[in-house]
This record gives sequence, structure tokens and C-alpha cells, in this order.
Amino acid sequence: MMQMEEIMEQMGARVSQEQQDRLARYRILNEKVKKGEVLFTGSSLMEQFPIDELRMTEEIDAVIYNRGVGGFTTDDMLRYMEEMVFATEPRKIFINIGTNDISRPDYRVEKLMENYGKIIAMIQKRLPGAQIYMMAYYPVNEVDKLPEGEWAKGMFATRTNENIRLANAAVEKLAGEMGCHYIDVNEGLADGNGRLKKEYTIEGIHMYANGYRVVLENLRKYL
Repeated sequence: MMQMEEIMEQMGARVSQEQQDRLARYRILNEKVKKGEVLFTGSSLMEQFPIDELRMTEEIDAVIYNRGVGGFTTDDMLRYMEEMVFATEPRKIFINIGTNDISRPDYRVEKLMENYGKIIAMIQKRLPGAQIYMMAYYPVNEVDKLPEGEWAKGMFATRTNENIRLANAAVEKLAGEMGCHYIDVNEGLADGNGRLKKEYTIEGIHMYANGYRVVLENLRKYL
């Protein structure tokens, strides 16, 4: 039977060096955080949220920590809940996790919701007083900003706006079942065809600060 150290070592092997470095930095940062504040957590769509600068320019009086890790799936987040959630002991938690699950060739919304439910259950058990806000997944743009190269052709194989729409409906349903808040932060992000506006996106998925400013306006009343 495997020892716990061996299991954790194998789990760590699935995480890139860059992701391990990010988690290591979070462990150090978490030693000095102010407890009971606001937390943003999830994958790259949260990690790249320039919340510190936007908070200052928009004059938002709140302490907000960002613990997103680029490339993470719900499986990954389940392994690193301490670094990504628990160590900050937040009173409000904003989550955007699961778009990398949608990008997998074997993607199933049922599996995504199963894992997402486990994440929420762990938070509710460990931090029963925290308010949990489950954010809608952002639309994508598979037309205007598609990068060059063979790898780019598979970017939107399963990460489609239809799958995102269905996943958002499932997240909203899960939030209702688990007593959490679902936030549709997408108002103003999409063009007339339902795609992420080309002026907001880097390569059809990730956003510039102008896109995040729209998202912040949609969620700031919850902060």
C-alpha cells in the first residue's frame, strides 16, 4: 500500500514547475495574510485578473487576495485547497475554476460538477461562515484572435460557447443546491454573435485588463 508521501509526490508530478513555483509563493504569502478578507481563486482566468490595480483605480475599499493558478483543473484545485483557499481564511470566496476541464478531450459536465461540488463541500466544512460566489465562465472567441500553429486548432474543440453556456447553467444549479451565490459576470463581454469581444481578448480565451474591468463592474456589488 502506498505511503501518503508517495501519493503526494505523484500528485505533485502532474503539476508543472511553474505551477509548483506559484504554489510555493502562495505558501509564503499566506503566512502573513490578513484573515477574514476577500479571496479570488481558480485557474488562469482568475490568476490573470489584475484585481490589485483595478481595485486602486476604481477606488474599491476591500482587501482582496488572488490565489489563482494558471492551467489548473478542478482535480488540481482539490489537491491544493490549503494554498488556494484555506490558509487565507476568507470571509468571501470568488471562484472561477473549470474551464480547463471543459478543454479536455474527455470533458463531461457531470464530472466537472462532481468535482466542483467536492470543492464547495470542503470549503463549507472547513470555513462554514464564508460566503461562496461561483462565477460564470466567460465566453470565448474562436474566430477573431485564434493563434497560429497546430496546437491552436484544438483550443476550441470542446471549449465552445455552447459548452460554456451549458456549464454555466450547471454551475448555477449547483450553487442553488449547495446554498452558494451564482454570479453571471458576463454582461458586456460578448459581441452580437455571443463571442468574447475581440478588443477584450488576447487569443480568444484570456483577457486584457479592459475585459476584466467589465467583470469587476458586474461583481463589485458583491465585494
